[in-house]
Amino acid sequence: MQLRLDSADRLVELVEERRGPVYAEEAARRLFALRHAPLGLARSLLDEVIGEDARLAWCGDAVGLAEPPGADLLLEDAAFVVVDLETTGLRPGSSHICEIGAVRVREFELEEEFELLVDPGVPLGPAISALTGLRDAELRGQAHPTIGVRRFLEFAGDGVLVAHNARFDLAFLDRETERLTGARLAGPVVDTVGLARRLLAGRTPRAGLASLSQFFGTAARPCHRALPDAQATAEILVQLIGLAQERGARTVADLVELAAPRVRKVYAKRTLAFGAPPSPGVYLFRDRHDQVLYVGRARDLRARLRSYFRSERQRPAVEAALSALDRIEWRVMGSELEASLEELRLLRELRPPANARNTRADRYVYLRRRGDKLVCSQTPAELGPLRSRSRARLACRALDGASREELERPELALPRLNQRLHHLAECRRYEDAARLRDRIAALEQLVRQLTRLERLRTTRCCLIVPAAEPGFARAIFVAGGRIADQRNLPPGGGARLEVEAGLAATDLVAQSHLPAEELDALLLVGRFLRRPPPELRVAPLEAESILRLAADLPAVVAAAPRARHRARAA
Repeated sequence: MQLRLDSADRLVELVEERRGPVYAEEAARRLFALRHAPLGLARSLLDEVIGEDARLAWCGDAVGLAEPPGADLLLEDAAFVVVDLETTGLRPGSSHICEIGAVRVREFELEEEFELLVDPGVPLGPAISALTGLRDAELRGQAHPTIGVRRFLEFAGDGVLVAHNARFDLAFLDRETERLTGARLAGPVVDTVGLARRLLAGRTPRAGLASLSQFFGTAARPCHRALPDAQATAEILVQLIGLAQERGARTVADLVELAAPRVRKVYAKRTLAFGAPPSPGVYLFRDRHDQVLYVGRARDLRARLRSYFRSERQRPAVEAALSALDRIEWRVMGSELEASLEELRLLRELRPPANARNTRADRYVYLRRRGDKLVCSQTPAELGPLRSRSRARLACRALDGASREELERPELALPRLNQRLHHLAECRRYEDAARLRDRIAALEQLVRQLTRLERLRTTRCCLIVPAAEPGFARAIFVAGGRIADQRNLPPGGGARLEVEAGLAATDLVAQSHLPAEELDALLLVGRFLRRPPPELRVAPLEAESILRLAADLPAVVAAAPRARHRARAA
């Protein structure tokens, strides 16, 4: 079922990318990775996907986007079904429906009502019980959620669904409908939250159900029970439809458009991301003068780039970059690790204005002895480099008056400082204690950073990941606290020559103070070593081990997509 839904999403994206219907043969080839798909085979493969997704429709022998059913209905002729759910939590995957309430509105009058308790199969929890007044004993033995949704769908019929914060309620209904029919709910949906924000802008500060109920003076009062909340929402809907008609709304489609969130200006630029492959890589946002505004990396370029135009507003710097965006350049890499290293290189060289992370080496500091204290310095030393200059200074103040051993090994000072902090608190010298507490916290963080850096300095290994070229592997040699060399290993005997060259480069790396420009790359390697992705293999600095893992990597990479498909199908 999940594979079918994923295929439908990909097919919708393909039609949007082509800005029109796509021939069945091409759609089948793209969706099912076929070299050749005759028309008959293509239609049979796509029939199930298209038939169970309301967004798609056949246009002769091509696949196109369907018009939402009922969208052209006049408001006075439409039947609206207002629904509200009570659930055991906020997430459809882990939470369940425990009550369904609905009201049918026809010709702007409230008609039939629907109310049903549902057995979620799990305890409600004290917070939900206190909020709704429901008890586990009331729900035990009631209808199963799937049966409850089936009865609701029978009640709703072909009515236009309405909900307050529809995204929440429809997520639960969609999940149960998928179990029943294998498809999501079809038809237009009106969200009274968006409708109220659009029509009541400046008249009421909030669009919550209780606030709108008070604003309109509804007879039903929301109380976190499904039917009363649905009744209040239905009364609010009738009032909002009247306001929408004053603005010229005539059909259900007009109402849905008014209720929809305002489209971000950058949404029109989503076509710039069309054609991006679902592969690891880096991407660069460029303006009309071809200047680089932002650099990023992704495990899936297509999904990541499209998320910029479909998600909510980005942080201000990225939003500004998107506003000035004229072209997106992407470079495909063999793995997320290689893409991350390439991103660091580009950030260091280009320094794009919209990137929050600054990779300038002059931002990092070291701690050096000066008399009987430690001071911050940009001269490489044993203690460092450290990213935060302010925290490094606080840690140095914590070590004022420390012994020689404590200056060489700052962690030795922590017991004495904690004892001093306890003494100040007992003496009620709270301001002095607060200053010392902050300094101790900075020193503890510094000790953790130095411990991690020391561990990484002594790391000697080879990271093996897929390369961008088919059949090749990428070997990243780590020694002496830095990336000593990177090599592409071809299939066959040529790999040994590359491995031996990489090992020779590691022998030339002398153990020394860690340069600030190498810190980000070393920490990045450390993150991948702590949480290795499935395609990453780690080998000691031995030629035979590296060659063996590199030779096995293509089989591992080929098996990964099949494993993901099996997991989704399960």
